[in-house]
Amino acid sequence: MFIENTSRLPYNETVAALTDSIQSKGWRVLVSHDLKDILDKKGYNVLPVTVVELCNPRHSSRLLTGDDERSVASMMPCRVAVYEKSDGKTYLSRMNAEMFAKMLGGTVEEVMTDAFREMEAMLKEVEL
Repeated sequence: MFIENTSRLPYNETVAALTDSIQSKGWRVLVSHDLKDILDKKGYNVLPVTVVELCNPRHSSRLLTGDDERSVASMMPCRVAVYEKSDGKTYLSRMNAEMFAKMLGGTVEEVMTDAFREMEAMLKEVEL
């Protein structure tokens, strides 16, 4: 259900390059959650991890205008995690929305598949 790839860039550069790629493709970064910073403030020490929430109004509007499709709103916006592991490498992960969408069918499958493929193109810019 999840896809993980190694980044060709260090952690901070991966977050920056991903953000640039998202914006250059006409998508919008809604927010980036620095989970390490959040947990550090609570006394927990974890390796760097940022969750980037991204949105494309063209896709979102197609899912939110019809009553039958609105149930997937809990999965919106799209998310990509950037994190380091103990091997010192930086990774990117996301839900395999294309695989999940096949179970739903119809407009949801079409929109989620299109969005997933666009996201994959953005990620190619930072993956090994």
